[in-house]
Amino acid sequence: MLNDIYKNTKDHMQKSLQSLQKDFNTLRSGRVSVNILDGIRVDYYGTLTPLAQVGNIIAQDATTIVINPWEKTLIKEIEKAIQEANIGVNPNTDGDSIKLFFPPMNSEQRKEIAKQAKAMGEKAKIAIRNIRQDSNNSIKKLEKDKAITTDESKKGSDEIQKITDEYIKKVDSMVKAKEEEVMKV
Repeated sequence: MLNDIYKNTKDHMQKSLQSLQKDFNTLRSGRVSVNILDGIRVDYYGTLTPLAQVGNIIAQDATTIVINPWEKTLIKEIEKAIQEANIGVNPNTDGDSIKLFFPPMNSEQRKEIAKQAKAMGEKAKIAIRNIRQDSNNSIKKLEKDKAITTDESKKGSDEIQKITDEYIKKVDSMVKAKEEEVMKV
């Protein structure tokens, strides 16, 4: 019973780490990434559709992203969606494709992105602590229902805390690595 709770706790905490990594992918570091466009939705015949599903997105070089829409009629809609997303660039159209030119980041922008990474890390830690609380509540319920002894309950809570500490350290190291990546010129 307790092993199931431990496994479940680890699975949920691992998902929190994966979610944090996904969030980090939307942040800009020294080299521009197409993931910065992940949250952008385009009005595609009345349906909000992810940008990646209406065209081909390529990082041409360290500061340029090129979007080739599958339907040329979508260019205006894509431009509008990019401007509304407020990602810090204006789209440039050359008839068939849209180019996004990202200027090199200055130190102030780098600090701001590092701060965002730290905030994302804090959000992940909160999620992990909530998972810890749920797991401890499950253990207390087992004790209350007389399925486990008080000693087993205490050992279970200690084990959950060890797992939590392990995942909090992983979040801290991910945040530190992302900050170093962002601050590197």
